[in-house]
Amino acid sequence: MPGRYAHLWFIGPALVLMLAILVLPILVAFGLSFTDYGLGNGQTDFVGLDNYTAIFHKRSFAKMFGATFRYVLVVAPVSVALGLGAALMVNSLGRIGEIYKTIYFLPVMAALIAMAIVWELALHPELGVVNRLLATGCGSPLELWPWYAQGCTDGFPFWLNDKRYAIWTVAFIGVWQAFGFNMVLYLAGLTSVPRDLYHAAEMDGAMSSWERFRLVTWPALGPTTVFVVTITLIRSFQVFDTVEAFYPTGGGPSKSAYVMMFAIYEKGIQQNLLGLGAALTMVFLGFVMILTLAQRWLVERRVHY
Repeated sequence: MPGRYAHLWFIGPALVLMLAILVLPILVAFGLSFTDYGLGNGQTDFVGLDNYTAIFHKRSFAKMFGATFRYVLVVAPVSVALGLGAALMVNSLGRIGEIYKTIYFLPVMAALIAMAIVWELALHPELGVVNRLLATGCGSPLELWPWYAQGCTDGFPFWLNDKRYAIWTVAFIGVWQAFGFNMVLYLAGLTSVPRDLYHAAEMDGAMSSWERFRLVTWPALGPTTVFVVTITLIRSFQVFDTVEAFYPTGGGPSKSAYVMMFAIYEKGIQQNLLGLGAALTMVFLGFVMILTLAQRWLVERRVHY
């Protein structure tokens, strides 16, 4: 009999650790999401679904969902496409490609504070290099665009403090920061594509680079693409550091950059509304769970070499 349970001595510590670090906090957050708990409060009351009702009915949380989904719908597809393009370019350059790989991967390793300072200076309305570069196009055919002509007349906007552009500016920085990581993942996927497939495709008449990519590279990168897209979507939903660095309070002008993770931080930490913060966390985990299940379904049923 003791021998039948000997394996528990090996897997038991890992199971206990997983329960303590992963499962238990989720269960605690789930329980707190139905209360008005806050640190130091003398009494905690059960409020039922009030926290979830507030999330889906209050105007500020409607802005939260809008900003979050706008960010995700920009950053995820653009950073995946740029990551794939950069990986194909680096893979085709041989030894020289190592230089570009290093350059493209630098934003991934950049320190948050340093990155925020550089981008704040670059996007400054008067001193920033972005508006100065845009101003050099004034007087050119670019002025045929009404938006560009207005910038030449009235001055280009303060990208970070204008509610019309704040979330798009943050999304642009997110793409800049994310596509280098996706490039590395795609480079790993490209190394696993058998060279024989390209020779076979050439024998079948696929002579151009586009045909080899369409018939060999892209299908072979199917599992890698599913993984990259899923990871990028989850990382996009997790955006916090950029918003917190640019907008420590408020989530941008008129809450235009009020993303979900910043809302969790604001409600749970800054305002000590841990019950509401826990409810936001459960909603966030719901989105992550849906993405994870979708990835598993695609990998098992739709993706083949």
